[in-house]
Amino acid sequence: MILESYYTGSDKASFLAKVQAISGELAIDPAWLMLVMYKESRLKPTAYNAGSGATGLIQFLKSTALKLGTTTDALRAMSGTEQLDWVKKYLASWKGRYKSPYDVYLAVFYPAAMGKADSYVIGVKGSQTYNLNAGMDMDRDGKITVSDVKAWFRADLPADATAYLASESKKK
Repeated sequence: MILESYYTGSDKASFLAKVQAISGELAIDPAWLMLVMYKESRLKPTAYNAGSGATGLIQFLKSTALKLGTTTDALRAMSGTEQLDWVKKYLASWKGRYKSPYDVYLAVFYPAAMGKADSYVIGVKGSQTYNLNAGMDMDRDGKITVSDVKAWFRADLPADATAYLASESKKK
């Protein structure tokens, strides 16, 4: 599986097995889930964003964690394997809508953009969404579009992940 060397928890074998199982239940390629968790947390269940308070493998916001029935503090204290139950619970809301790793990422980052055209605007300069994610404005035009998110998602990946995404785009 791609990116597995980046998960360094002592529960690595159970974590990778659970990624496979969850991906099967969600009807997605396990690589898609690994890519999303890598981009959000570098596959570190204790990852924390001081700016937003987001935590964990997919950077759960406090409000999201509470809606799911947990807290960001509880998530941060979990092993990766334990936290995957919450990742699955969150992603299950969009089961059947995932057509690519970008859809899985958009479900995490901005679900309203799932299935939208590349030109769909997620945030404009000055908005909270833009201000918190200005680095995603890849063409620096003052707005974050689905196209920008896809470009950001592809940027700065390890070689195996870049090769995987390139091979996926050739399949279409």
